This record gives sequence, structure tokens and C-alpha cells, in this order.
Amino acid sequence: MKKIFLILFASGLLFTQACTNTNSQSSENTEDKTEKIAENTSEHKGAIHLTKDEFLAKVANYEKNPKEWVYLGDKPCIIDFYADWCRPCKIAGPILDELAIEYKNDIYVYKIDTEKERELAGAFGIQSIPAFLFCPQVGNPQMSNGIAQTPEETKAMFKNIIDDFLLNKKTTDK
Repeated sequence: MKKIFLILFASGLLFTQACTNTNSQSSENTEDKTEKIAENTSEHKGAIHLTKDEFLAKVANYEKNPKEWVYLGDKPCIIDFYADWCRPCKIAGPILDELAIEYKNDIYVYKIDTEKERELAGAFGIQSIPAFLFCPQVGNPQMSNGIAQTPEETKAMFKNIIDDFLLNKKTTDK
């Protein structure tokens, strides 16, 4: 257990770029982007966008179980809380789409638009984005926010968390 917390803590040190802007700056083509992403996810081409109702059905129904975490998924997941106007979110998004494809048989990668799902973001105390909720199959989830300095470091960090925390794979030190 200490190793998991050390991994997440060390990963948290890499998370240095985050947005805290609370102004709503939605783009005109947000609906078009959402439709394209929905089409892609039906073919397993990236992260899956969730609404609050879908979150309650697929991840955890915190309204029904407000005092304890009860994960509803059949495999671990990463949940990306993001906004379209957030630059670090735009960097993390494609990386998570790649990882969703790479780990499609092992984990789910979900995205929640904090501008559209304010109640859901508030339920998890999201104050800085991107924020990531890592939900193992068994045990409590862990939250982290921001991304690493480079896309390569960010992807490596996500892969380490997926392998070590979500999938409990033993990795050898380099």
C-alpha cells in the first residue's frame, strides 16, 4: 500500500501544469466535437465522454452510496475532468485517447466536461483541471491534477499509474 501512495505521490510531483480558470469560455463547435468523439468511442478509438447519469450508472453512484465508494465498473478506469478552454487539458486529451486504445481490454478511459457537468465536478471537489480520478477494480480511487512538463513525460506517468496502481502489474526498476 505504501508503494502505491509513493507512486501516486511521485506522479503528483510531475503534475505541474493545471488550469484554475473558472470562467466559462465555450467554443461554438463544442457539440460537433462531442458528436465526433462519441462516434470514435463507439469504435473504441478513444476516451468515452460521460454525463452525470452515465457516471452514476457506470462508475459509482455516490447519491445512492454517499458514505462509501462502490465502484460499478467491470475493469479499472481513469476519469479525466477537463474543459475545452484548458490548454493542459488539450495536451492530456490525445494522450488519454491513445492510452484508451492501447489498454482497451484492461481499463476504461472516461472524460467529463466540467463546464457541462458542474454538479458532478463539484461532487468530487474539482477546483483545478485537468484532474484525474484513478479507479482500481478493488479499493479506493486516487485523485491527482495537472500534467507533466512534456507530453512524453505525461504519457509515461499515466502508463506507470495504469500498470502499477490500476492493473497491479509489477514493473522492474530501470
